[in-house]
Amino acid sequence: MDDHNLHKKFIPVTSVTSGDNMAVSSDIFCLPIQIVNVCFIGSPGTNNGWVLVDAGMPRSADEIIGTAREIYGENVPPKAIILTHGHFDHVGAIVELVEQWQVPVYAHELEIPYLTGLKDYPEPDSTVEGGMVAKMSKMFPNEGIDLGRHIRTLPADGSIPVLSGWKWIHTPGHTEGHISLFRDSDRALIAGDAFVTVKQESLYKVITQDKEISGPPRYLTPDWNAAKQSVEKLAELGPAMAVTGHGMPMSGQELTVNLQRLAAEFDTIAKPDYGKFVD
Repeated sequence: MDDHNLHKKFIPVTSVTSGDNMAVSSDIFCLPIQIVNVCFIGSPGTNNGWVLVDAGMPRSADEIIGTAREIYGENVPPKAIILTHGHFDHVGAIVELVEQWQVPVYAHELEIPYLTGLKDYPEPDSTVEGGMVAKMSKMFPNEGIDLGRHIRTLPADGSIPVLSGWKWIHTPGHTEGHISLFRDSDRALIAGDAFVTVKQESLYKVITQDKEISGPPRYLTPDWNAAKQSVEKLAELGPAMAVTGHGMPMSGQELTVNLQRLAAEFDTIAKPDYGKFVD
């Protein structure tokens, strides 16, 4: 599929709903699945291969596999899956995907216990300041999963074995081993939930996808000091485009202004006034 036809098939990033596919750049594609995004990194029609970042909601494996076929063709599995972290909405289809593709899964060493069945995440905080999604969060699963032989620890030097030109950055706060991905050549950022571009606690804003830069989802963020430092670290990189775990991709001046403001005013914009992880 050539670039012209590819960008005709994948809709622009200004209007999107769950199941729509977004061409963020010539080799970055974003698939929203209900409340969360997964990313495909790799140029179609080349022999360089591709990588999946995060694994969406439960029961979304067929949608992810189908989208991969649309982008890269039949029988072209990824070289690997990279996890920004292991919360349920980022690993929902991971077991089915590794069974289908038989590929390694990479994550930060501090995230490994949650991906090998050794630890569970803290229970979500349904009392935190926010909206209806925050109140509903008590129903969200917090158990770890066991990926067994498929899981790999990312190299300590920040490199990503299967993704040339990219580096991983430790951005804890939302989870202990949360990472973001950054490419120096075009300053592309895959932020995971280090920050997001929708007010994830508000059901109305999640449904309407009103673009609004925000900190990590409040109901599942136990360390707000680390979360603030992570946002400051990402702002210092000066990304030109960003795909976040929730919300619409953001780029250019809109991203620069909003991310700098989030870093400078994190305690006002992102940190909740009350909640068990704040108190």
